[in-house]
Amino acid sequence: MILSKASPTAFFSKIPSLRLFAALFMALALSALAIVTLIDFLVSDLARRSLVFYDIDSGELIIEERMVRRAESGELDLARYVEEALLGSVLPNALPLFPKGTRLRSLLYRNGTVYADFSAEALLPPPEGGEVLGNFRTLREGVLRNFPRVGEVRFFIDGTAAFAGQFR
Repeated sequence: MILSKASPTAFFSKIPSLRLFAALFMALALSALAIVTLIDFLVSDLARRSLVFYDIDSGELIIEERMVRRAESGELDLARYVEEALLGSVLPNALPLFPKGTRLRSLLYRNGTVYADFSAEALLPPPEGGEVLGNFRTLREGVLRNFPRVGEVRFFIDGTAAFAGQFR
């Protein structure tokens, strides 16, 4: 059958009405699903956060964008960001900022200052490379870039001040 010579109505008249109904129903269902997904995205509580890592070979910056769920408090938003940085990059050629097993013990945000306390593993350089002070500096700059309300970041390791005066 050559369709170019037939009129469009002649083509549709040859399709059984049940198949036409099923095709229209599927198109309507897919459209509804797309609309629901779009609405869910628009009203979701996700925030775009940028994390900085370094390339293993060249040492160049790698900026990774992540969608992180917003919290009810700014303090929890900050803690989620730091925990994402502790997880490391999803890229295989990126250096982690901290060795595996490093944990955020606590985080406080008071009067524009973040107080972040890490487990003792944070004092060790990651086995893949990098320097401890430089990694803390990178984390600090990421916090300041992603949270404009933060004016200062102070780090602690197992409750003891770390790198006091290094970031001023």
